Amino acid sequence: MKTKNRQKTKKKTEKGRALRLRVFGVVQGVGFRPFVFRLAHSHGLRGWVKNIGYGVEIHIESANKARLSRFTNSVEADKPPLALIEKAEARPARFSGYRDFRIKKSREGESFVFISPDISTCRSCFEEITDPGERRFRYPFTNCTDCGPRYTIVKSLPYDRAKTTMAGFSMCPACRREYENPLDRRYHAQPIACPVCGPRLTLKESRTGKTIKGGIDAATELIGKGKILAVKGLGGFHLVCDPLNEKAVQKLRRLKQRKTKPLALMARDIGIIKKYAFVSWAESRELASASRPIVLLRKKRDIPGIAPHLDEIGFMLPYTPLHHLLLQRLGLIVATSSNKKDAPIAKDEKEGIAPLCDFILTHNRPIQSRADDSVLKVVGGQPLFLRRARGFVPYPQRVPAELQSAKHILALGGELKDTISLYKNGYIITSQFLGDLDEYQNYEYFKETIDHLKRLFDIKPGLIVCDLHPNFHTTRYAQESGLPYLQVQHHYAHVLAVLLEHGVCSREKVLGVSLDGYGYGQDGQAWGGEFLLADYASCNRIAHFRTVPLPGGDQAARQPWRMALAYLRDAFGAALPRVKALEKIPADKRRFILRLAEAGLNSPSTSSCGRLFDAVSFIAGAAPADVEFEAEAPMRLEALANSPTGAAYTFSLDQESSPWQLSFAATIREIVSDLGRKAPVGEIASRFHNTLSRAIAAVAEKAREEFGITTVVLVGGVFLNKRLLATASALLAEKNFSVLRPVRYSPNDESISLGQIAYALAWLKQSAHTS
Repeated sequence: MKTKNRQKTKKKTEKGRALRLRVFGVVQGVGFRPFVFRLAHSHGLRGWVKNIGYGVEIHIESANKARLSRFTNSVEADKPPLALIEKAEARPARFSGYRDFRIKKSREGESFVFISPDISTCRSCFEEITDPGERRFRYPFTNCTDCGPRYTIVKSLPYDRAKTTMAGFSMCPACRREYENPLDRRYHAQPIACPVCGPRLTLKESRTGKTIKGGIDAATELIGKGKILAVKGLGGFHLVCDPLNEKAVQKLRRLKQRKTKPLALMARDIGIIKKYAFVSWAESRELASASRPIVLLRKKRDIPGIAPHLDEIGFMLPYTPLHHLLLQRLGLIVATSSNKKDAPIAKDEKEGIAPLCDFILTHNRPIQSRADDSVLKVVGGQPLFLRRARGFVPYPQRVPAELQSAKHILALGGELKDTISLYKNGYIITSQFLGDLDEYQNYEYFKETIDHLKRLFDIKPGLIVCDLHPNFHTTRYAQESGLPYLQVQHHYAHVLAVLLEHGVCSREKVLGVSLDGYGYGQDGQAWGGEFLLADYASCNRIAHFRTVPLPGGDQAARQPWRMALAYLRDAFGAALPRVKALEKIPADKRRFILRLAEAGLNSPSTSSCGRLFDAVSFIAGAAPADVEFEAEAPMRLEALANSPTGAAYTFSLDQESSPWQLSFAATIREIVSDLGRKAPVGEIASRFHNTLSRAIAAVAEKAREEFGITTVVLVGGVFLNKRLLATASALLAEKNFSVLRPVRYSPNDESISLGQIAYALAWLKQSAHTS
């Protein structure tokens, strides 16, 4: 029998030890095999590494046991920046006497490989673009296996250059040598590029399309002169201007139709950020992480027009070479998504960018999947996501073994701040933020993302999950799919998402405190202040905020003075007190809304915590009569809650009713009294936050007494409120409760699809046991 290039030696005399390692997670397409290759060489080990179905398999041999041990420790400790190790298994293997260490080719037919998110420019690439002696000096598309675009350029798997948007760029000989050298950090870096063979920038006038010479240097000059530029990045275009030029900022707001909603800033370095905001160690860690999210920080020095009426400002650091080069001279820019109000971020200049800017700085590398910047704040040293997208998607979520199923599942989320999630072989992939689906372009984006992720991960759903609401776009999509589908109550899905993220045992019941603006209840009413006794298999609504009318339906969420009237009527009856904030609302409008509420006309009942926040914010004089964006009124109230007071207002818990009911009528009366004595608004706002925290703790203690509950889950959009989350968590911990809240996902409606997957998996298990 003829043998060629045999790696093994036939010598029987050689002695040694061997280990076989299997590493699972995001370990393909991130430079993991060349990392292992270099690591094995540095430790003097022999053997091989290859890709397998869910990860990488490694065989190492040595006569020195200590070397094997150091190698296995280094695999986790020194892994590439883009790698995410979910699980690693090591076991003794047969010693085969390999002569060297090499990278083996993967077998055909392997599937469900995880894709890395797009990751910020690494230190080595940054040094190259700033070193005049390097061939990639000032090249804005420099990348390697440790950084650069991934998710936003991949079209299908396996993750090869031909299946990305880099397919149209042929490598030059120099890039080809790097790409094929296992010792080079660009070994199999699919987006590899250089000035000779890679993508190129074009600067042009937005209205005429005329090309302008000068590239990045010309672009920075234009920004410095007060012009607005649309700059093409990883997941779409940013609208960029000088944040210190008030005229430029106001022009941007007019073009974007954004009156007061905060604008994000990008700074050259943390030193610049610290001029305008307080930055803790944990916040600095998130800012400088490979994911480079926008981090909301407490203001130190206000920049007019950037985040009006709020005490936080959003900063991020550069995450592409293009950003680094732009900021070399500018230092600080506005970098907000290039979309009209409520529309998805634009990924191509043909998507209506020209009317939003003066100039366009674009390039010829297509974007496959659009993705907004991720946004978070830090609470208790851990991230709290407002928006999970670029830099984090599509990291996988492992499902507890007891819930895993062979069936593929698609979860559609809710309607606002939507995401989708797909389940396959023990893992969940959750999409980037997709926006509000009542906007046509976002609904198209939703369908586009479903098709892309199904194709990318070879998922063939046998079951769909959607919300209970009969009129959501997602519900209609499920109904028209032709596939079996399940419907899950909104707030229950919120709680299940947290249980799944934290790997809570399927037999453990928790108290889910789910507070938000709206969710369709099991009784068809508008829920939003819910206390649920829940596990994966069941949910019981044991308490809720006492309901009040929602005068005018959805319009009440846009005009907080309507909710102010509803809560004042609940607290005082027909004899409403004088409230200064209400005097700016015409008397005839107030009378009309009160009549609507009293007659129950277009005034459904709601238990919403978000609407309670709206009411208090308006009564206290913090909120405008008409809000521009969701949660604007609560955010303004939170910004004013700066008093160190530990005092709270009175509330009541009616334990005779079923479910129990929390009433804040006394809270409203005491707030009105405080306003009458001219108490500082900051003190009122702080006491209100303390009141909600004590109300949560009161229900939790009652639930422990009645049901033996020891774990409390805090979830829902209301818990994006940093003060409320921190105060409630601390109070519950003092009372010896274990507190869980989302860390890798947002507490808002983005996490609904994750919870829907959990529900479906539990339903499948239960169905299998009863069949």
